[in-house]
Amino acid sequence: MKLLLAEDEKDLSKALVTILKHNNYTVDAVYDGADAFDYLETGDYDGAILDIMMPKMDGITVLKKVRAKGVSTPVLLLTAKSEIDDRVTGLDAGADDYLTKPFASKELLARIRAMTRRQEVVSESVLHLGNLSLNRSTYELSTEHGSFRLANKEFQMMEMLLLHPRQLVSTEQFLERIWGYDTDAENQTVWVYLSYLRKKLNSLNANVQIKASRSAGYSLEVTQ
Repeated sequence: MKLLLAEDEKDLSKALVTILKHNNYTVDAVYDGADAFDYLETGDYDGAILDIMMPKMDGITVLKKVRAKGVSTPVLLLTAKSEIDDRVTGLDAGADDYLTKPFASKELLARIRAMTRRQEVVSESVLHLGNLSLNRSTYELSTEHGSFRLANKEFQMMEMLLLHPRQLVSTEQFLERIWGYDTDAENQTVWVYLSYLRKKLNSLNANVQIKASRSAGYSLEVTQ
């Protein structure tokens, strides 16, 4: 699951990124509202955490602008402000939740789970292609021959392929979506994870396979 974190206090941002990555989230971190808007406008996130008080553009303005663009990404607002009017303003602007600093990391994680779970309710919980199924709630990849619970990045890669069956997904798309825009991961990393998935598909006797198109990307195809 991929999150955007917009927090201008760099020490706090670094600490939050560490916590989120430890809990299997992919995180892009930005430090001002203008960058937050640019990143969120892509719609390429499962959730966003926005500080209200940021340089260049405050979090409320960012939120109003992306909602006006039709971006429905769940948003959790972080702020040192605790007055009721501030909370109401944030929620009326389109926020899904609101958390006042200082906060416990457990509460932050719980609120992220809650807001992304609400988003998942409107999307299909189980993806299918051929005899293959992927449960998006349990990370379980299965056929009638058995099942595997996928690790986080394996799950995200298989989800991308199943959401776009028979369509090419490039190495760069995998890296940006799963590892983040500023990742140091290399193309070889994508190949390694895809090899893990291929082995699991073979073990499950899946009638779909991951096909590679040279210099173009990868697609999930039914084989029989």
